[in-house]
Amino acid sequence: MAQATEAWHERGDPPTLDAFLASISTRAFRFAELGLRHRDDSLDAVQEAMIRMLNYADRPAAEWTPLFWSVLRSRVIDTQRRRSFRLTWLAPPLPDDENPVDWAADPGPDPSRHNDGREAYARFALALRALPRRQREAFTLRVLEELDVMTTASVMGCSEGSVKTHLSRAREALQKQLEDFR
Repeated sequence: MAQATEAWHERGDPPTLDAFLASISTRAFRFAELGLRHRDDSLDAVQEAMIRMLNYADRPAAEWTPLFWSVLRSRVIDTQRRRSFRLTWLAPPLPDDENPVDWAADPGPDPSRHNDGREAYARFALALRALPRRQREAFTLRVLEELDVMTTASVMGCSEGSVKTHLSRAREALQKQLEDFR
């Protein structure tokens, strides 16, 4: 997302909060879905995070990225906590998605290649879901969202050293889990 903000600055266009939220929505949904494992809860968390971002519209555009990820992370954690306190006899447990990539975009015309890509993403998503929460967050924010260490530490509410440790452990675990898929 930092790249999109930089592109806005290069063109001279003033970034709007609407444009920022539109550019980040798909990645935010994937982040939430990996943490919550439920499509509707993920959509709700992203929507709530975007609504809360309206309070920060007067902030400089450079601050929106870390603010948004902090808000979304808080929404995901709040939803996870609510679930843990839910009485199972009053409400059935939430279903785990069998296929986490039903919503993935079509990468191209070749059906075989498309299927291989879907399988690879499904395997990656399952491996990422299996990581502990902090490792998953560090990996997603540093590698997939390309946030720097300082911003990631700010979003996660920990030190830069902790981010590096969580990221290192996440990479090691993912490499082990996905080794035989290569």
